[in-house]
Amino acid sequence: MDKGIMELINKIPGWENKLQYQGAFTVKPFGRMAGRPVKCVVPGKDKVLELDKVLDAVELKDGMTISFHHALRNGDLVMQKVVAAISRKGIKDLTLSASSLSLVQDALLPYFEDGTITAIDTSGARGRIGEFIQKNKLKKPAIFRTHGGRARAIESGELHIDVAFIAAPTCDKYGNINGVQGKSACGSLGYAMPDAEYAEQVVAVTDGLVSVPLEYVSIPQTQVDYIVEVESIGDPSGIATGSIRISKNPAELVISKYVAEVIKYAGLLKEGIIFQFGSGGIAISAAGFVQTEMQRTGIKAAAGIGGASGFLTEMLANGYIGTFFDPQDFDTKAIESLYFNSRHHEISASAYANPFSANPYVNLLDVAVLSATEVDINFNVNVNVLTDSYGKLIGAPGGHPDAAAGAEVTIVALPLLRGRLPMLLEKVQTVVTPGETVDVLVTDYGIAINPKRLDLYEILQKTSLPVMTVEELHQKAQKLAGVAEKTILGDRVCGLVEYRDGTIIDVVYDLP
Repeated sequence: MDKGIMELINKIPGWENKLQYQGAFTVKPFGRMAGRPVKCVVPGKDKVLELDKVLDAVELKDGMTISFHHALRNGDLVMQKVVAAISRKGIKDLTLSASSLSLVQDALLPYFEDGTITAIDTSGARGRIGEFIQKNKLKKPAIFRTHGGRARAIESGELHIDVAFIAAPTCDKYGNINGVQGKSACGSLGYAMPDAEYAEQVVAVTDGLVSVPLEYVSIPQTQVDYIVEVESIGDPSGIATGSIRISKNPAELVISKYVAEVIKYAGLLKEGIIFQFGSGGIAISAAGFVQTEMQRTGIKAAAGIGGASGFLTEMLANGYIGTFFDPQDFDTKAIESLYFNSRHHEISASAYANPFSANPYVNLLDVAVLSATEVDINFNVNVNVLTDSYGKLIGAPGGHPDAAAGAEVTIVALPLLRGRLPMLLEKVQTVVTPGETVDVLVTDYGIAINPKRLDLYEILQKTSLPVMTVEELHQKAQKLAGVAEKTILGDRVCGLVEYRDGTIIDVVYDLP
């Protein structure tokens, strides 16, 4: 990214002080955390109101920022219901801050087109909303943040939320919320916690209103101003299906086996290891191979960190993991584990990954196994398909850059080819996770070690693993699939990719 782009960004009102990325640990925090609003509810006041009346009560006005969490994923109905009610009020020019946007949010497109929403601050976008962004129809470029970066922005006051709407699977009449009970249970509400703590006004939207105080509380009544009861906050089939299982894809199993062997031979698989495995087939399969080695050796992990899947919570239940720290859940088994297993702990996005906190949980990681869409010869990663190989918005950074920065060893695993397209490139389309925080690249055709990790290279090159330089692996990809065609993009910036510390690591361009 050249200097001229930053000069253009700094001319946008409110972004005058944005800095270009200079290194994973270059920016140091300063100042103080944002002040939280003082709240008072007189005894006996009923917090439960209809949605239209709540919008009046919170005094929502043109130009404000509203926020939502994404734990309901592609089953979410709350965002659509709330924004539709806002549009009926004639309120315009809102900033939508969502911890992520799924395809179900395509239903919001009319409210972008009529000016109800004119700005986006999120972890990711896809579908018709992504297309809208890349047609340069927002008032200013969208901001894409990591999960830890979003928590940092909220708690520092950089992202000021006027009204947070919390999708609440279960909520009592006092305002206590949890995500593990009710017909729309979605698990950990970790990504809603910073919003609930720092927003000027907080509204719980629930289809599970109960009259007695909840025993399990994720977000306390002291942070919730109003409650709206609706028929449904989401479709459970889009929230969580069954447990994510070990892959049966032969190429993915090869990669997973290599990942497990890297962990073993590098000396990481030892008593008290702390790890993070993603939710994809490769990562879960790798966890399966690691579990087999743990069975053989009697080794136990001290903790698992990050999004929880059914496979990982089975490891927890069976004693292979001592405890689990969980900001989000991926399936029904993980949700049940969070509710019933006392060693399974719900944590906020800030506790999980905020780089400007005393010690986020990602800093405890001995190893993180992460997926990628593309990687380049400098180990830079385009992750979770923020953009695809052609520059189109179809995903989100999520917590990938956060875990990569925190872990002692970060392993990125992906197939060398997808279809006939090489996934190891000279330069990735969009840098999301910087190469300096990636240690090992594992593919089905070989393993490359970041040159900065000479210690790992010296150990792994003595094993039977197919260790090679990243240049050799890149040449192999080109030999198999040819040289990747250069993507043709527009010349206008429609999105800013923030690193977790708030600096701009890359930009997203419009599409011709």
